[in-house]
Amino acid sequence: MRIKLPGSMRTKSILLGIFVVIAIGIFVYEGYNNKKEIETLQKNQEIQLAEKKKEKQIQDDIEKKQEKLEGMYNEAFATFHSKEYKNTIELSSKIIEEEKNYYKAYSLRGIATAYNGDLEAGMKDIDKALELKGDYGYGRFNKALAYELYGKYDDALVWYNKALEIEKYEWSYYGIASIYGRKGDVKNTVEYLKKAVDKNASVKEAAKTEADFNNVKNSDEFKELVK
Repeated sequence: MRIKLPGSMRTKSILLGIFVVIAIGIFVYEGYNNKKEIETLQKNQEIQLAEKKKEKQIQDDIEKKQEKLEGMYNEAFATFHSKEYKNTIELSSKIIEEEKNYYKAYSLRGIATAYNGDLEAGMKDIDKALELKGDYGYGRFNKALAYELYGKYDDALVWYNKALEIEKYEWSYYGIASIYGRKGDVKNTVEYLKKAVDKNASVKEAAKTEADFNNVKNSDEFKELVK
């Protein structure tokens, strides 16, 4: 037996139409919202990609600049070891013009300036390097070397030891040994020179002709160490 629902066919058709319209409205509304969400998501993704691209470009620029500065520094460092101190000063100054916080350039310019005859100006640069990077071992070494160069041996010993706190550099040991050598202190000369030799055996060759060791070079201990 069929159950007859209340209401006329017309009423049923109207209700059905209303339901269809509501359903279509809901579908359209949801579709619109979904489209907005997709567009927002795509926009956010585009923003994130643009930011990542920008960050990468910045990092690439930093790395390129760093490579350039390192190349300039290596060139300046080579002139220092060739005893072309004026060129070292000039090249180091160019590095500082490029990057005012490049601590290695201050240290190099400082020691070159000291070798070129101006301890005060040289120390100012070396101190600037250590202000920028207090644990820069080579900066501490250069400060000790500058003091030694001008006969300020007690200050030099202090800073060679400060340099050794950062790095067990053979030439810091050698610097200490050379100061004791000038003083004729065989025991301490040999002690620190041995530490330098243990780090780098080629130090022996430098020690054999080093004038700083003239006061101790005839001792048996010194001869045994550098033979």
